[in-house]
This record gives sequence, structure tokens and C-alpha cells, in this order.
Amino acid sequence: MVSRIREALNKIRWHKDFDPKDYEVHIVHRGAPGDVKVVPVLCITEVLSGGFKFRDADGDEKVIPYHRVLLIRNRVSGDVLYSKEG
Repeated sequence: MVSRIREALNKIRWHKDFDPKDYEVHIVHRGAPGDVKVVPVLCITEVLSGGFKFRDADGDEKVIPYHRVLLIRNRVSGDVLYSKEG
């Protein structure tokens, strides 16, 4: 799981065929509607071995472990690069 998520995030951020503004990561976030928060890939500041860092709307940097990632998808096309469900 971890290598697939990390690989997908790095590909979106660095590969010329991907546009980071088109992608989002859905994470488990208790208290959010449906306990899911959507993080635009453009907000990700660093991809780590066990998770990723992103800057929230308040400018605070947060670390999200990969086990909280539910889905990585292209919000324009709907294509899913990673899904925890399969």
C-alpha cells in the first residue's frame, strides 16, 4: 500500500504527463463531513516514506500517514490512481 501511494503522489508531482492541479487525495479526517477530507495535490509540500506533508488553508503544515489515505484521483477525469478498497 505505502509504495503505491508514494509512487502515485511522486508521479503526479514530478512526471511531465501529470498536472498536479487536477489531482486530489481523500483522507480519513474525523469530524469532517463523512469523516473524509479532500487535499489538493498542489497543497502537498513533501512526500515522505511513511506519509506526506501538506499546507492547509490556514497555512499550517500537517503530516498525514499513508494509512489514512482512502483515494487518489483526478478530479477532472475521475480516473482513480489509488483506492484503499481495491
